Amino acid sequence: MMSSLNAEGKDHPALVEETLQERPQRRRTQAQRRDESERGLVKAAIAVVSEEGVSAATFEAIGQRGGYSRGLVGQRFGSKLGLIEAVIAYLHDQRETLATGHPLDAVPGLEALAAYVDLYLRRLSRLGEIQAYFRLLCWAVADISAFSSAFAEEHDRIRERFEGWIRRGQAEGQIRTDVDPNAAALMVGSQLLGLSIQMLIDPAMDIDPIRAAYGAALRQTFSSSGLWNKSTEHPSAPPP
Repeated sequence: MMSSLNAEGKDHPALVEETLQERPQRRRTQAQRRDESERGLVKAAIAVVSEEGVSAATFEAIGQRGGYSRGLVGQRFGSKLGLIEAVIAYLHDQRETLATGHPLDAVPGLEALAAYVDLYLRRLSRLGEIQAYFRLLCWAVADISAFSSAFAEEHDRIRERFEGWIRRGQAEGQIRTDVDPNAAALMVGSQLLGLSIQMLIDPAMDIDPIRAAYGAALRQTFSSSGLWNKSTEHPSAPPP
């Protein structure tokens, strides 16, 4: 049957054109294959750290989890520091997707800050990626290693985003002008850090009442009026 189909269709102009158009799409370039393998290894590292801990994240274990050789892990990242930097970069991109996937830059500064915090806390108990990040962070701090600088750079990026929203809220008259934007941004980031670590210690912790209480406290602390309209609370946050 296959031979008859080929015989009938081999010279059909539409089939020839379709085949020629499809061939380039089926081939992946070396760069595409490299990017795919790197993403696969990063995701494998995140899974191992999240489920088994940092000490279990050897190049061999990561390679096995991702379906690649141990040698490829070393070839792609060079060292454990290189791998950790790749994991941080991947999770940074995920955070950027979280921020840009909701219209946070289209709402007032206080609303943007509160909505981001709300979204983050909603995701905190559900994502192994976040847990892996903070397991790596705790390990880097405890080991007093050079890896901690990579985390410091990522936290600086988050602080700058928070600070930008706070300054915007002040310019809009929504956030108190006596609030120090840099100190306030660092405070919010540190509180999210603390809740993330607490979730590692107590995975059964019910984050929902904490999320509601923290959102209310954040608005009351920063709001220029000290009051807010609950009907507009977290305008870009999805339903639980």
